[in-house]
Amino acid sequence: MRKLSISILVVFALLQWVNIAEAITLKEAYESQKSNVQVKGKGTVIRILTDDNNGSRHQKFILKLALDQTILIAHNIDLAPRVSSIAQGDLVQFYGVYEWNNKGGVVHWTHRDPNNNHINGWLKHKGHVYQ
Repeated sequence: MRKLSISILVVFALLQWVNIAEAITLKEAYESQKSNVQVKGKGTVIRILTDDNNGSRHQKFILKLALDQTILIAHNIDLAPRVSSIAQGDLVQFYGVYEWNNKGGVVHWTHRDPNNNHINGWLKHKGHVYQ
């Protein structure tokens, strides 16, 4: 039984590593107008937007990335905790799904999937992980 548990854990870890390894950069996704791709990055908060309360509630803010690209983060606060005390100028790291638009794009799925059918995303802010 212990060998089976260890084997399952190893397979799960390998699958997560493959998903991370296949993630493309935000710059590549934006330039090639790709959507529905797993991305990882970080940026500085330049604007905090009003929560989207239509359907699933989302905390929204805009990050400025290293190469002057901006990106909207749409963080589902029905499935994950709100990023507390976020302010302009704060650094936020993220892992989620990128959707292209001509303004820089949107990253969502920054939370765990309660049904375990999707890769878990996350946000990191001031040493705390939100998922």
